[in-house]
Amino acid sequence: MAELAELEDPKARAVNEKHGDDHGVNLGKLRALAKRLKTQQELAVRLWETDDTAARLLALLICRPKAFGRDELDAMLRGARTPKVHDWLVNYVVKKNPHAEELRLAWSADPDPVVASAGWALTTERVAKKPEGLDLAGLLDVIEAEMKDAPDRLQWAMNHCLAQIGIEHAEHRARALDIGERLEVLKDYPTSPGCTSPFAPVWITEMVRRRQAT
Repeated sequence: MAELAELEDPKARAVNEKHGDDHGVNLGKLRALAKRLKTQQELAVRLWETDDTAARLLALLICRPKAFGRDELDAMLRGARTPKVHDWLVNYVVKKNPHAEELRLAWSADPDPVVASAGWALTTERVAKKPEGLDLAGLLDVIEAEMKDAPDRLQWAMNHCLAQIGIEHAEHRARALDIGERLEVLKDYPTSPGCTSPFAPVWITEMVRRRQAT
């Protein structure tokens, strides 16, 4: 904890706080520290229990993803209220855990939109890597009905799923593009030069173009 405190940078904290993250540690330096520590599950658990954002991010880098039980991950997600901790927990730990599919189904139907967004993130992963058994048309039905009025984090996750369906599955592409055009979610999202807009029709079209060009 003392070492993490020494890595604190007020400028980094100011930038991070604009995105809802309450830490000021440069992530490159945090990863270097994790590389030095290597995998230490017991230390990871103790760091997580501090409830400190930087410590929790470090915990997620040095833990053993498969060592956590289902209920443990559920509790961790519900306690992960900053966006970066939430994202890293889902992407670095839950996706590699044997309970990922069970949690995907439970979280997707959760009334808490932040928890539900984690379920949608796991669904997006399956759309891209293991779509067998998914009802893609049904997912598009839910997105069409609910994405426009969903809270920000959940809306972002649903939009990512919409784009992924359009990118990966040509038979659903026209409908995915149509839903994106009509709902106009993230249409005016500020995008840096050289980056692809998160507006689903632009995102889908650009990614398909890149794949066809290679």
